[in-house]
Amino acid sequence: MDLVNHLEGRLLFAVPKKGRLNQSALDLLAGCDIQFRRETRLDIALVKNLPIALIFLPAADIPTFVGEGRVDLGITGRDQVAEYDAGLPADEVSGVEELLDLGFGVCKLQVQVPQKGDITDARQLIGKHVVTSFTALTQQFFAKLEGAEDTSKLRTKIKYVGGSVEAACALGVADGIVDLVESGETMKAAGLKPIDTVVESTAVLVKSKNSNNELVDLITSRIRGVITAKKYVLCQYNIPREKLATACKITPGKRAPTVTALEDPGWVAVSAMVEKSNIATVMDDLEGVGATDILVLNITNSRTTP
Repeated sequence: MDLVNHLEGRLLFAVPKKGRLNQSALDLLAGCDIQFRRETRLDIALVKNLPIALIFLPAADIPTFVGEGRVDLGITGRDQVAEYDAGLPADEVSGVEELLDLGFGVCKLQVQVPQKGDITDARQLIGKHVVTSFTALTQQFFAKLEGAEDTSKLRTKIKYVGGSVEAACALGVADGIVDLVESGETMKAAGLKPIDTVVESTAVLVKSKNSNNELVDLITSRIRGVITAKKYVLCQYNIPREKLATACKITPGKRAPTVTALEDPGWVAVSAMVEKSNIATVMDDLEGVGATDILVLNITNSRTTP
């Protein structure tokens, strides 16, 4: 009862308790100045500086808790949201709304088969045994193939396995698997090769459609600011005024560059946000059109329009 009282009036925010999304999610919360202390072995942590409670859950469970309105916000994989949606009854609308692509946890849910086998197309698995931990998406995927192939008498036999899915083929349990792949090295080591992709995934911020908590917008804005700060840098340079239009095509900024007059009437100073991944090329191009004193500054946080 005491814990229930502590949660009263707080926004409930589900966070992956372990796995590939956990640390990046925690780093994101730190960037948003969400201050908390998680006691050992406890899956609930009260935020000190905001009326928020963090609920640490398996990433696969978060869409269910969000969809049923048990928590207001959650961080999970798009693959997990798709699995949750695929498992809903045909007449039920999902209660999960995606708010932001968080840009980490990039992976693919792929159909994999033995490298030395003769299967090269997912349609060749129709009627065979497939092992996965994403049964709803896998059933949906093969149902479409079965319909397209008009093999009404054949049904792919899909079996759930919670872990070590990549070992299923080697152990003779399955003819193929459907599993998450990041670099692909684990699958190669297991003697598997990809033949199709069920869904591409990344970490996402999701909201319960049943939530009316005003803090949702505040937290979403903070997270968007942290993501932008990680993605962009601030590029500053001086340029002759007659070459300003050309330079602004190189650095258009998110909306428009900031242009400031210098003491020398023939020159201006320009500041613009540039994607971090492109900054070296941008600096080369600016130098090529006559820009000088080119500086690149890191952005620690931001509030920008989408």
